[in-house]
Amino acid sequence: MRIRPARRLRGHIKGLPGDKSISHRAAIIAALARGRTRVENFSTSADCASTLECLRRLGVGVGREGEGRAVVIDGVGGGEAGRWSFRAPVGALDCGNSGTTMRLLAGVLAAQDFAATLTGDASLTTRPMRRVVEPLELMGARVLTDEGHAPLRVEGRRPLRAVSYEMTVASAQVKSCVLLAGLGAEGETRVVETSGPTRDHTERLLEWFGARIHVHDATEPNGRPELTAHHASVTVEGPATLRARDVTVPGDISSAAFLLAAAALLPESDLSIDGVGLNPTRAGMVRALRALGADLRVVNARDECNELVGGVRARGAGALRRAAGHGGAVRGGAVARLIDELPVLAVVGTQAEGGIEIRDARELRVKESDRIDATVRNLRAMGAEVEEFDDGLRVGGPTRLRGARLASFGDHRIAMAFTVAALVASGESWIEGAEECVPVSFPEFFELLESVVER
Repeated sequence: MRIRPARRLRGHIKGLPGDKSISHRAAIIAALARGRTRVENFSTSADCASTLECLRRLGVGVGREGEGRAVVIDGVGGGEAGRWSFRAPVGALDCGNSGTTMRLLAGVLAAQDFAATLTGDASLTTRPMRRVVEPLELMGARVLTDEGHAPLRVEGRRPLRAVSYEMTVASAQVKSCVLLAGLGAEGETRVVETSGPTRDHTERLLEWFGARIHVHDATEPNGRPELTAHHASVTVEGPATLRARDVTVPGDISSAAFLLAAAALLPESDLSIDGVGLNPTRAGMVRALRALGADLRVVNARDECNELVGGVRARGAGALRRAAGHGGAVRGGAVARLIDELPVLAVVGTQAEGGIEIRDARELRVKESDRIDATVRNLRAMGAEVEEFDDGLRVGGPTRLRGARLASFGDHRIAMAFTVAALVASGESWIEGAEECVPVSFPEFFELLESVVER
Protein backbone atom coordinates (compact mmCIF):
# COMPACT_ATOMS: atom_id res chain seq x y z
CA MET A 1 0.00 0.00 0.00
CA ARG A 2 1.45 3.36 -1.07
CA ILE A 3 0.75 6.24 1.32
CA ARG A 4 1.43 9.83 0.28
CA PRO A 5 1.79 12.73 2.75
CA ALA A 6 -1.36 14.71 3.53
CA ARG A 7 -1.95 18.42 4.13
CA ARG A 8 -4.94 17.98 6.43
CA LEU A 9 -8.05 15.93 7.22
CA ARG A 10 -11.44 17.56 6.83
CA GLY A 11 -14.86 16.03 6.96
CA HIS A 12 -17.74 14.55 8.91
CA ILE A 13 -17.89 10.77 9.29
CA LYS A 14 -21.22 9.20 10.15
CA GLY A 15 -21.87 5.53 10.72
CA LEU A 16 -18.41 4.33 11.71
CA PRO A 17 -18.34 0.50 11.69
CA GLY A 18 -19.45 -1.10 14.93
CA ASP A 19 -17.10 -1.57 17.87
CA LYS A 20 -15.25 -4.87 17.51
CA SER A 21 -15.05 -5.63 21.24
CA ILE A 22 -18.75 -4.99 21.80
CA SER A 23 -19.80 -6.91 18.67
CA HIS A 24 -17.97 -10.07 19.78
CA ARG A 25 -19.59 -9.91 23.19
CA ALA A 26 -23.06 -9.00 21.95
CA ALA A 27 -23.10 -12.02 19.62
CA ILE A 28 -21.87 -14.47 22.26
CA ILE A 29 -24.17 -13.20 25.03
CA ALA A 30 -27.16 -13.12 22.64
CA ALA A 31 -26.41 -16.77 21.81
CA LEU A 32 -26.66 -17.57 25.53
CA ALA A 33 -30.01 -15.79 25.84
CA ARG A 34 -33.54 -17.10 25.37
CA GLY A 35 -35.16 -15.62 22.25
CA ARG A 36 -34.11 -13.57 19.24
CA THR A 37 -31.71 -10.61 19.43
CA ARG A 38 -31.09 -8.08 16.68
CA VAL A 39 -27.61 -6.50 16.86
CA GLU A 40 -27.49 -3.25 14.86
CA ASN A 41 -24.20 -1.92 13.42
CA PHE A 42 -22.40 -5.19 14.01
CA SER A 43 -18.67 -4.97 13.27
CA THR A 44 -17.60 -5.64 9.70
CA SER A 45 -14.24 -7.01 10.88
CA ALA A 46 -12.95 -10.45 9.97
CA ASP A 47 -12.45 -11.18 13.67
CA CYS A 48 -16.15 -10.75 14.45
CA ALA A 49 -17.07 -12.85 11.42
CA SER A 50 -15.03 -15.64 13.04
CA THR A 51 -17.14 -15.36 16.19
CA LEU A 52 -20.37 -15.65 14.18
CA GLU A 53 -19.10 -18.69 12.27
CA CYS A 54 -18.09 -20.45 15.50
CA LEU A 55 -21.56 -19.77 16.94
CA ARG A 56 -23.17 -21.24 13.81
CA ARG A 57 -21.03 -24.35 14.22
CA LEU A 58 -22.37 -24.63 17.77
CA GLY A 59 -25.97 -24.68 16.53
CA VAL A 60 -26.85 -21.02 17.02
CA GLY A 61 -29.11 -19.42 14.41
CA VAL A 62 -27.24 -16.46 12.89
CA GLY A 63 -28.51 -14.27 10.04
CA ARG A 64 -27.79 -10.87 8.55
CA GLU A 65 -30.21 -8.08 7.64
CA GLY A 66 -30.02 -4.46 6.50
CA GLU A 67 -27.22 -4.92 3.93
CA GLY A 68 -25.28 -7.01 6.41
CA ARG A 69 -24.84 -4.35 9.10
CA ALA A 70 -27.46 -5.96 11.39
CA VAL A 71 -27.06 -9.48 12.78
CA VAL A 72 -29.99 -11.54 14.07
CA ILE A 73 -29.18 -14.24 16.60
CA ASP A 74 -31.54 -16.94 17.87
CA GLY A 75 -30.27 -17.75 21.33
CA VAL A 76 -30.07 -21.26 22.72
CA GLY A 77 -30.95 -20.43 26.31
CA GLY A 78 -33.39 -22.98 27.65
CA GLY A 79 -36.02 -23.09 30.31
CA GLU A 80 -33.56 -24.04 33.04
CA ALA A 81 -31.05 -21.52 34.37
CA GLY A 82 -27.45 -22.27 33.44
CA ARG A 83 -28.39 -24.69 30.64
CA TRP A 84 -28.11 -24.13 26.91
CA SER A 85 -28.90 -26.23 23.85
CA PHE A 86 -25.61 -25.78 22.03
CA ARG A 87 -24.69 -28.52 19.57
CA ALA A 88 -21.35 -30.29 19.92
CA PRO A 89 -19.37 -29.22 16.83
CA VAL A 90 -17.94 -31.62 14.30
CA GLY A 91 -14.27 -30.77 14.00
CA ALA A 92 -12.39 -27.83 15.50
CA LEU A 93 -13.87 -24.35 15.76
CA ASP A 94 -11.72 -21.96 13.72
CA CYS A 95 -11.27 -18.60 15.49
CA GLY A 96 -9.15 -17.17 12.67
CA ASN A 97 -6.96 -14.36 14.01
CA SER A 98 -9.27 -13.54 16.91
CA GLY A 99 -8.00 -13.97 20.46
CA THR A 100 -11.29 -12.54 21.75
CA THR A 101 -13.25 -15.29 19.99
CA MET A 102 -11.03 -18.02 21.41
CA ARG A 103 -10.80 -16.81 24.99
CA LEU A 104 -14.47 -15.85 25.39
CA LEU A 105 -15.78 -19.04 23.78
CA ALA A 106 -13.50 -21.06 26.06
CA GLY A 107 -15.51 -19.65 28.97
CA VAL A 108 -18.80 -20.54 27.31
CA LEU A 109 -17.68 -24.06 26.41
CA ALA A 110 -16.42 -24.73 29.93
CA ALA A 111 -20.04 -24.75 31.13
CA GLN A 112 -21.29 -27.27 28.52
CA ASP A 113 -21.58 -31.07 28.77
CA PHE A 114 -19.45 -31.83 25.71
CA ALA A 115 -15.87 -31.32 24.55
CA ALA A 116 -14.86 -28.92 21.78
CA THR A 117 -11.59 -27.72 20.27
CA LEU A 118 -10.73 -24.11 19.47
CA THR A 119 -8.02 -23.33 16.95
CA GLY A 120 -6.91 -20.41 14.78
CA ASP A 121 -4.40 -19.09 12.29
CA ALA A 122 -0.62 -19.17 12.62
CA SER A 123 -0.58 -15.91 14.58
CA LEU A 124 -3.30 -16.90 17.06
CA THR A 125 -1.70 -20.26 17.82
CA THR A 126 1.38 -18.44 19.17
CA ARG A 127 -0.56 -16.29 21.65
CA PRO A 128 -0.67 -17.19 25.38
CA MET A 129 -3.70 -19.20 26.52
CA ARG A 130 -2.65 -20.43 29.98
CA ARG A 131 -4.21 -17.25 31.35
CA VAL A 132 -7.69 -18.69 30.67
CA VAL A 133 -6.80 -22.32 31.40
CA GLU A 134 -6.05 -21.67 35.08
CA PRO A 135 -9.39 -20.10 36.11
CA LEU A 136 -11.46 -22.52 34.02
CA GLU A 137 -9.77 -25.53 35.60
CA LEU A 138 -10.32 -24.03 39.06
CA MET A 139 -14.01 -23.95 38.14
CA GLY A 140 -13.98 -27.65 37.23
CA ALA A 141 -13.49 -27.72 33.46
CA ARG A 142 -10.56 -29.48 31.81
CA VAL A 143 -8.61 -27.55 29.18
CA LEU A 144 -5.83 -29.11 27.13
CA THR A 145 -3.35 -26.94 25.20
CA ASP A 146 -0.22 -27.25 23.12
CA GLU A 147 2.26 -26.07 25.76
CA GLY A 148 0.03 -23.13 26.70
CA HIS A 149 -1.03 -22.30 23.14
CA ALA A 150 -3.92 -23.18 20.86
CA PRO A 151 -5.43 -25.51 19.85
CA LEU A 152 -7.48 -25.56 23.06
CA ARG A 153 -9.56 -28.64 23.83
CA VAL A 154 -12.23 -27.60 26.34
CA GLU A 155 -13.92 -30.45 28.20
CA GLY A 156 -16.85 -28.82 29.91
CA ARG A 157 -18.55 -29.52 33.20
CA ARG A 158 -22.12 -28.81 34.27
CA PRO A 159 -22.48 -27.12 36.67
CA LEU A 160 -19.15 -25.38 37.21
CA ARG A 161 -17.85 -24.33 40.61
CA ALA A 162 -18.12 -20.65 41.47
CA VAL A 163 -14.74 -19.12 42.34
CA SER A 164 -13.14 -15.84 43.35
CA TYR A 165 -10.33 -15.33 40.86
CA GLU A 166 -7.59 -12.72 41.10
CA MET A 167 -6.28 -11.86 37.65
CA THR A 168 -2.52 -11.87 37.22
CA VAL A 169 -2.64 -9.87 33.98
CA ALA A 170 -4.82 -6.90 33.08
CA SER A 171 -6.91 -8.62 30.41
CA ALA A 172 -10.56 -7.97 29.60
CA GLN A 173 -10.57 -11.24 27.66
CA VAL A 174 -9.61 -13.25 30.75
CA LYS A 175 -12.16 -11.41 32.88
CA SER A 176 -14.85 -11.99 30.28
CA CYS A 177 -13.95 -15.67 29.96
CA VAL A 178 -14.43 -16.20 33.70
CA LEU A 179 -17.67 -14.18 33.86
CA LEU A 180 -19.18 -16.12 30.95
CA ALA A 181 -18.21 -19.41 32.60
CA GLY A 182 -19.75 -18.07 35.81
CA LEU A 183 -23.16 -17.98 34.14
CA GLY A 184 -23.09 -21.78 34.34
CA ALA A 185 -21.66 -22.03 37.87
CA GLU A 186 -23.44 -22.58 41.17
CA GLY A 187 -23.20 -19.38 43.22
CA GLU A 188 -21.26 -16.14 42.85
CA THR A 189 -18.22 -16.01 40.58
CA ARG A 190 -15.99 -13.06 41.33
CA VAL A 191 -13.15 -11.59 39.26
CA VAL A 192 -10.73 -9.27 41.03
CA GLU A 193 -8.75 -6.91 38.79
CA THR A 194 -5.52 -6.81 40.75
CA SER A 195 -3.47 -5.58 37.79
CA GLY A 196 -5.67 -2.62 36.99
CA PRO A 197 -9.08 -1.97 35.42
CA THR A 198 -9.88 -3.29 31.94
CA ARG A 199 -12.66 -2.61 29.44
CA ASP A 200 -16.05 -3.50 30.90
CA HIS A 201 -18.27 -4.23 27.88
CA THR A 202 -19.00 -7.78 29.07
CA GLU A 203 -20.38 -6.60 32.41
CA ARG A 204 -22.51 -3.93 30.74
CA LEU A 205 -23.95 -6.38 28.20
CA LEU A 206 -24.60 -9.10 30.76
CA GLU A 207 -26.59 -6.57 32.79
CA TRP A 208 -28.43 -5.49 29.61
CA PHE A 209 -29.46 -9.11 28.98
CA GLY A 210 -30.65 -9.60 32.58
CA ALA A 211 -27.74 -11.25 34.39
CA ARG A 212 -27.23 -10.46 38.07
CA ILE A 213 -24.00 -8.45 37.95
CA HIS A 214 -22.40 -6.56 40.82
CA VAL A 215 -19.52 -4.12 40.34
CA HIS A 216 -17.57 -3.55 43.56
CA ASP A 217 -15.46 -0.63 44.76
CA ALA A 218 -16.59 1.60 41.92
CA THR A 219 -15.14 5.13 41.89
CA GLU A 220 -15.07 8.08 39.55
CA PRO A 221 -11.84 10.08 39.77
CA ASN A 222 -11.91 13.84 39.33
CA GLY A 223 -12.43 14.84 35.74
CA ARG A 224 -15.11 14.61 33.11
CA PRO A 225 -17.50 11.85 34.25
CA GLU A 226 -18.17 10.61 30.72
CA LEU A 227 -14.47 9.88 30.22
CA THR A 228 -13.33 8.45 33.60
CA ALA A 229 -14.16 5.32 35.58
CA HIS A 230 -12.60 2.51 37.58
CA HIS A 231 -13.71 -0.63 39.32
CA ALA A 232 -11.83 -3.24 41.30
CA SER A 233 -13.92 -6.40 41.01
CA VAL A 234 -17.00 -7.87 39.35
CA THR A 235 -19.37 -10.62 40.51
CA VAL A 236 -21.88 -12.59 38.45
CA GLU A 237 -24.53 -14.85 40.00
CA GLY A 238 -25.09 -18.27 38.49
CA PRO A 239 -26.74 -20.30 37.23
CA ALA A 240 -28.17 -17.54 35.07
CA THR A 241 -31.03 -17.07 32.65
CA LEU A 242 -30.53 -14.39 30.00
CA ARG A 243 -33.32 -12.93 27.90
CA ALA A 244 -32.95 -11.63 24.36
CA ARG A 245 -32.78 -7.88 23.96
CA ASP A 246 -31.86 -5.82 20.93
CA VAL A 247 -28.49 -4.05 20.91
CA THR A 248 -27.11 -1.14 18.90
CA VAL A 249 -23.31 -1.25 18.71
CA PRO A 250 -21.57 2.16 18.78
CA GLY A 251 -18.81 3.07 16.36
CA ASP A 252 -15.43 1.60 17.26
CA ILE A 253 -13.36 4.13 19.24
CA SER A 254 -10.21 2.06 18.62
CA SER A 255 -10.78 2.44 14.87
CA ALA A 256 -11.64 6.12 15.23
CA ALA A 257 -8.36 6.62 17.14
CA PHE A 258 -6.27 6.39 13.95
CA LEU A 259 -8.33 9.05 12.18
CA LEU A 260 -8.39 11.31 15.25
CA ALA A 261 -4.63 10.98 15.68
CA ALA A 262 -4.02 11.96 12.07
CA ALA A 263 -6.31 14.97 12.38
CA ALA A 264 -4.57 16.06 15.58
CA LEU A 265 -1.16 15.88 13.88
CA LEU A 266 -1.99 17.72 10.64
CA PRO A 267 -2.45 21.51 10.99
CA GLU A 268 -5.77 22.99 9.81
CA SER A 269 -7.50 19.62 10.11
CA ASP A 270 -11.12 19.58 11.24
CA LEU A 271 -12.62 16.09 11.53
CA SER A 272 -15.86 15.05 13.23
CA ILE A 273 -16.88 11.45 13.88
CA ASP A 274 -20.42 10.73 15.09
CA GLY A 275 -21.78 7.89 17.17
CA VAL A 276 -18.57 6.45 18.61
CA GLY A 277 -18.34 4.53 21.87
CA LEU A 278 -17.03 6.66 24.74
CA ASN A 279 -17.01 3.93 27.39
CA PRO A 280 -14.72 5.22 30.19
CA THR A 281 -12.59 2.07 30.00
CA ARG A 282 -12.03 2.61 26.26
CA ALA A 283 -11.72 6.39 25.85
CA GLY A 284 -8.07 6.48 26.93
CA MET A 285 -6.93 7.74 23.52
CA VAL A 286 -9.12 10.83 23.86
CA ARG A 287 -7.51 11.61 27.21
CA ALA A 288 -4.01 10.82 25.94
CA LEU A 289 -4.32 13.11 22.93
CA ARG A 290 -5.69 15.90 25.08
CA ALA A 291 -2.81 15.47 27.52
CA LEU A 292 -0.44 16.09 24.60
CA GLY A 293 -2.25 19.33 23.74
CA ALA A 294 -4.46 18.07 20.92
CA ASP A 295 -7.75 19.88 20.34
CA LEU A 296 -10.38 17.18 20.86
CA ARG A 297 -13.95 17.81 21.91
CA VAL A 298 -16.69 15.35 22.91
CA VAL A 299 -20.21 16.32 21.84
CA ASN A 300 -23.71 14.93 22.40
CA ALA A 301 -22.66 12.24 24.90
CA ARG A 302 -25.56 9.95 25.75
CA ASP A 303 -26.38 6.44 27.00
CA GLU A 304 -27.39 3.77 24.47
CA CYS A 305 -27.82 0.11 25.39
CA ASN A 306 -25.83 0.60 28.61
CA GLU A 307 -22.87 2.18 26.77
CA LEU A 308 -21.82 5.83 26.54
CA VAL A 309 -21.98 7.09 22.94
CA GLY A 310 -21.24 10.47 21.39
CA GLY A 311 -19.35 12.42 18.79
CA VAL A 312 -15.71 13.49 18.76
CA ARG A 313 -14.31 16.51 16.90
CA ALA A 314 -10.54 16.77 16.34
CA ARG A 315 -8.80 19.84 15.00
CA GLY A 316 -5.15 20.25 14.12
CA ALA A 317 -3.75 22.43 16.88
CA GLY A 318 -0.14 22.80 15.79
CA ALA A 319 2.71 21.81 18.11
CA LEU A 320 2.03 19.12 20.67
CA ARG A 321 3.58 19.07 24.14
CA ARG A 322 5.01 16.50 26.51
CA ALA A 323 2.25 14.87 28.55
CA ALA A 324 2.13 15.81 32.22
CA GLY A 325 2.55 13.23 34.99
CA HIS A 326 4.93 10.27 35.28
CA GLY A 327 7.59 12.36 33.55
CA GLY A 328 5.62 12.27 30.32
CA ALA A 329 5.22 8.48 30.44
CA VAL A 330 2.12 6.40 29.79
CA ARG A 331 2.17 3.58 32.32
CA GLY A 332 0.22 1.66 34.96
CA GLY A 333 -3.56 1.48 34.71
CA ALA A 334 -3.62 3.77 31.66
CA VAL A 335 -1.94 1.07 29.58
CA ALA A 336 -4.86 -1.38 29.79
CA ARG A 337 -7.24 1.37 28.64
CA LEU A 338 -4.95 2.17 25.69
CA ILE A 339 -3.66 -1.27 24.77
CA ASP A 340 -4.94 -1.20 21.16
CA GLU A 341 -3.93 2.42 20.57
CA LEU A 342 -0.37 2.37 21.94
CA PRO A 343 1.39 1.94 18.56
CA VAL A 344 -0.37 4.98 17.06
CA LEU A 345 0.19 6.90 20.31
CA ALA A 346 3.92 6.25 19.87
CA VAL A 347 3.62 7.73 16.36
CA VAL A 348 1.90 10.81 17.81
CA GLY A 349 4.68 11.07 20.39
CA THR A 350 7.27 11.61 17.64
CA GLN A 351 5.61 14.97 16.97
CA ALA A 352 5.36 16.10 20.62
CA GLU A 353 7.86 18.32 22.39
CA GLY A 354 9.94 15.92 24.49
CA GLY A 355 8.43 12.84 22.82
CA ILE A 356 6.66 10.14 24.79
CA GLU A 357 7.50 7.10 26.89
CA ILE A 358 5.32 3.98 27.15
CA ARG A 359 6.00 1.49 29.96
CA ASP A 360 4.21 -1.43 31.71
CA ALA A 361 3.08 -2.55 28.23
CA ARG A 362 4.72 -6.00 28.01
CA GLU A 363 1.34 -7.33 26.84
CA LEU A 364 2.08 -5.71 23.46
CA ARG A 365 4.68 -8.40 22.82
CA VAL A 366 2.03 -11.15 22.64
CA LYS A 367 -0.52 -9.50 20.36
CA GLU A 368 -0.94 -10.28 16.65
CA SER A 369 2.72 -9.29 16.39
CA ASP A 370 5.33 -8.16 18.88
CA ARG A 371 3.98 -4.63 18.70
CA ILE A 372 6.84 -3.10 20.67
CA ASP A 373 9.40 -4.52 18.25
CA ALA A 374 7.27 -3.69 15.20
CA THR A 375 6.74 -0.08 16.33
CA VAL A 376 10.42 0.42 17.11
CA ARG A 377 11.58 -0.97 13.76
CA ASN A 378 9.21 1.12 11.69
CA LEU A 379 9.84 4.34 13.62
CA ARG A 380 13.59 3.92 13.19
CA ALA A 381 13.09 3.33 9.47
CA MET A 382 11.33 6.72 9.34
CA GLY A 383 14.20 8.49 11.13
CA ALA A 384 12.86 8.64 14.69
CA GLU A 385 15.03 8.21 17.76
CA VAL A 386 13.64 5.26 19.71
CA GLU A 387 14.78 3.45 22.84
CA GLU A 388 13.30 -0.02 23.35
CA PHE A 389 12.53 -1.61 26.74
CA ASP A 390 11.20 -5.03 27.69
CA ASP A 391 7.89 -3.39 28.60
CA GLY A 392 7.72 -0.46 26.20
CA LEU A 393 9.64 2.24 24.40
CA ARG A 394 10.66 5.88 24.44
CA VAL A 395 10.59 8.13 21.39
CA GLY A 396 12.12 11.56 21.07
CA GLY A 397 10.31 14.50 19.58
CA PRO A 398 9.49 16.47 17.70
CA THR A 399 11.00 14.52 14.79
CA ARG A 400 10.56 15.12 11.08
CA LEU A 401 9.61 11.67 9.85
CA ARG A 402 10.66 10.63 6.37
CA GLY A 403 8.87 8.31 3.99
CA ALA A 404 10.14 4.74 4.07
CA ARG A 405 9.38 1.14 3.19
CA LEU A 406 7.60 -0.22 6.24
CA ALA A 407 6.35 -3.63 7.40
CA SER A 408 2.88 -4.37 8.74
CA PHE A 409 4.15 -7.60 10.36
CA GLY A 410 0.72 -9.00 9.44
CA ASP A 411 -0.79 -6.82 12.20
CA HIS A 412 -3.76 -4.58 11.43
CA ARG A 413 -2.99 -2.02 14.15
CA ILE A 414 0.65 -1.68 13.09
CA ALA A 415 -0.46 -1.14 9.48
CA MET A 416 -2.94 1.60 10.47
CA ALA A 417 -0.57 3.26 12.95
CA PHE A 418 2.09 3.64 10.28
CA THR A 419 -0.43 4.86 7.75
CA VAL A 420 -0.87 7.78 10.16
CA ALA A 421 2.92 8.18 10.38
CA ALA A 422 3.16 8.17 6.58
CA LEU A 423 0.56 10.95 6.31
CA VAL A 424 2.77 13.33 8.33
CA ALA A 425 6.10 12.19 6.83
CA SER A 426 8.06 13.82 4.03
CA GLY A 427 7.93 11.67 0.90
CA GLU A 428 5.98 8.56 0.05
CA SER A 429 5.86 5.42 2.19
CA TRP A 430 5.06 1.82 1.34
CA ILE A 431 3.49 -0.51 3.92
CA GLU A 432 3.88 -4.16 3.03
CA GLY A 433 0.90 -6.39 3.77
CA ALA A 434 -1.42 -3.54 4.81
CA GLU A 435 -4.28 -4.42 2.46
CA GLU A 436 -4.28 -8.02 3.67
CA CYS A 437 -4.27 -7.42 7.44
CA VAL A 438 -6.29 -4.23 8.00
CA PRO A 439 -9.68 -5.97 7.34
CA VAL A 440 -9.11 -7.99 10.52
CA SER A 441 -10.55 -5.01 12.41
CA PHE A 442 -11.38 -2.13 10.03
CA PRO A 443 -12.04 -3.09 6.39
CA GLU A 444 -13.25 0.43 5.55
CA PHE A 445 -10.15 2.18 6.90
CA PHE A 446 -8.43 3.20 3.69
CA GLU A 447 -11.70 4.16 1.96
CA LEU A 448 -12.81 6.36 4.86
CA LEU A 449 -9.36 7.89 5.18
CA GLU A 450 -9.29 8.85 1.50
CA SER A 451 -12.70 10.49 1.87
CA VAL A 452 -11.36 13.02 4.40
CA VAL A 453 -7.71 13.48 3.30
CA GLU A 454 -6.72 16.68 1.49
CA ARG A 455 -3.33 16.82 -0.20
